[in-house]
This record gives sequence, C-alpha cells and structure tokens, in this order.
Amino acid sequence: MFDRLKAYLAAPEVKASRTARVLAFESGGRARWTPKDFAALAREGYLSNAIVHRAVRLIAENAAACSFLVFDGAQEREAHPLAQLLMRPNPRQDGGVFFETLYAHLLLAGNAYVEAVTLDTQVRQHEVRQHEVRELYALRPDRMKVVPGSDGWAEAYDYSVGGRSVRFDQQASGVPPILHLTFFHPLDDHYGLAPIDAAATALDTHNASSKWNKALLDNAARPSGALVYAGPEGSVLSEPQFDRLKRELEGNYQGAANAGRPLLLEGGLDWKAMSLTPKDMDFLEAKHNAAREIALAFGVPPMLLGIPGDNTFANFQEANRVFFRQTVLPLAARTGNALAQWLAPAFGDGIRIDIDTDRVDALAADRTALWERVSSADFLTLNEKREAVGYAPVEGGDRLG
Repeated sequence: MFDRLKAYLAAPEVKASRTARVLAFESGGRARWTPKDFAALAREGYLSNAIVHRAVRLIAENAAACSFLVFDGAQEREAHPLAQLLMRPNPRQDGGVFFETLYAHLLLAGNAYVEAVTLDTQVRQHEVRQHEVRELYALRPDRMKVVPGSDGWAEAYDYSVGGRSVRFDQQASGVPPILHLTFFHPLDDHYGLAPIDAAATALDTHNASSKWNKALLDNAARPSGALVYAGPEGSVLSEPQFDRLKRELEGNYQGAANAGRPLLLEGGLDWKAMSLTPKDMDFLEAKHNAAREIALAFGVPPMLLGIPGDNTFANFQEANRVFFRQTVLPLAARTGNALAQWLAPAFGDGIRIDIDTDRVDALAADRTALWERVSSADFLTLNEKREAVGYAPVEGGDRLG
C-alpha cells in the first residue's frame, strides 16, 4: 500500500540532458580560413594552388641556380673545401637540389634547418682533434622543435620522425650541428614568418574561387535556382511526385556531361534563378586580385606568373631584372652569409661566401652598364676598376688606365 502511495505522489519522469538545459544559437555563415601551420599551408598552397606553386618554384629554382664564390680574406679560392662542400653537400643531392629544398622550406614555413655532419680528425699525435664538416642536409621544418635555454637562445633542437626524437645540442664545441634560417617575425623569438602566412587570406580566396568555378561547371555551368510549383490554388506536390522530380534533376540535369540539356517541366512548374551571376560577383577580377596579392607576398612580379591586368613593368625583361634584384639575390646572399658565419669554426674566420652575379643572365644589362662606367673612369687605377667590378687586384695594377 505504501509503495503504491509513494509511486502516486512521486514527480512525473522528466528527460533531461546531462549537460543541463542548453539553448543553441546559429549565426550566419562565416568564412573558414586555412590553419596557419606548415602542413595545412603547404597542402592548400604549394600542393593545391597554381600561383603559390609557381611562385615558390620560381624563387627556389632561380636562387638555387646562383653560383657561390668562396673568399678567404680578399682572395677567391676556387678549390677551397667549402666550395666543394657547397657543390656536393651530401651523397644524395647536388648543390642545386639541396639549396632548392632549403629555399622552399624557408618560403613555405618561414624556417629552414641545415644539419652539419662532422668528422673528428687528429692531425698529429697528442694534438686536439679538429671538427671537419663533411656533409650538409636540409631537414623538414615541421619536424623540428626549438629548445630554448635559460638565456632565451636556442640551446638545442629536437627532430622528431617516425615516433623517434633526436636532440641536437648547440652548445657543442666547433660547428653547431644545426643552422636555423628564419624570416623576421615580430611576435616570435624563435620561429620565422613565412610569406605564405601573410598571403593566407588571398590564398583561401583564390582556392574558393577555383572550387566555385569547378562546382559551377559540374552543375552544367548554371547558377543554382529553384523549381516553383504553381498548380491549382491550395494544391501541393505529393511525396512520390516530389521524390521523382528530385531524382530526375539529380540524374539527368546535373554534372558536366549534362551541360546544355534542356529542362523538361510539367504543368505548373517554373524555374527561378536564385543566385548572382559570375558577372555580378565580378568573379574573374576577384580571383586575379587574390593572385596578385599572393605574388606580392612572395616578391614575384605578377607578369612573370601570367596574371593579367598588371602593367607595372614595361616588359618581361624589366620584370625579370627586378625579380632578381629584389627577391632572388637577397635570399641567396643572406643564405650565403649565414652559412659562412655558421661554418667559420671549421673553415676559418676569414671565410666569405658571395654570389657570382656575372653568371646571372637577367643582370647582363646592369653588368654591361657598370663595365662601361668603370672603363670610362680615367681617374681610377686598374686595381680600383677591378675591385669595383668584383675582381681581385693584380700585380702592377696600381696605375691609372
């Protein structure tokens, strides 16, 4: 009796969420941006975007084609061991492939890492061993992690791959095992800012434009719309009629193979376009603007990438010369300076790595103009003229001529 009375007085059963009462609000559509990490930007940029792919290859290949000259003090050393190391850094890569990989890492990640493989040699008995650099390897930046020390500078680097991690101690004597190249980042003390990071918004816009165009082609090059049923007043399509109409539209009128096929409408059906046309959206111009922003971030003249509507340069030759002067040569020069400073403990403090600009075809006009100006300077000695054009002095050259 008491059990029945207790059940009668008990509160009715109520279903409730374990997370209590929640009100769900859904706003309008928001832009979805690519995450700013190396894997996502490399996948959405270099692997999927023609502008980024061509810009990175154009810079990396031309910078890697620049020849390095090794100087010991003021004298050029053609047979210097460092020159041989730069020409063949490791058994699997020549100098061109090695530097192309290094520059591509720097452009896509803002960071590039070079590992030095050293060999301890003992010149004479009871003498201190010397650290001889034998090989150089470019390591993937997404696998490297900086380990800062107590003073804030990197004291080690952890390289993780295949579930294993290797630590490179930067405090070792001789040449540090890792050279870390970075682009300037105003908000990070250790990692650099990649050009593709600054162009991420334009990259997403360009990719979205390409996907929109592809979807439009797949939909028979027609913007989306609606079939409006205007039958007798108060009448609606039955469920079987609605399903049959939907199957016919999806099977017979969507896709590139069905482009141009006329739409057969039964009585009471009318087609109403619901979206803006490509002309109204200014589709092509928006895509070209995004492409120009990507080229601007990488420092590549849009004319070299085949982007229409750019009249900044008078001709292709002028654009190519500006590209080398403002993008390729500074990148190669800063890499050469960093390598010389990094490898100085092994090859001497007087080592300097310069670019052989005489072999750059794009600068032939500038080089010819320089030679003409120097040759016509009667107030300079022969050695001063040679120094002005990048050559070493010769014996008996301290005379006017």
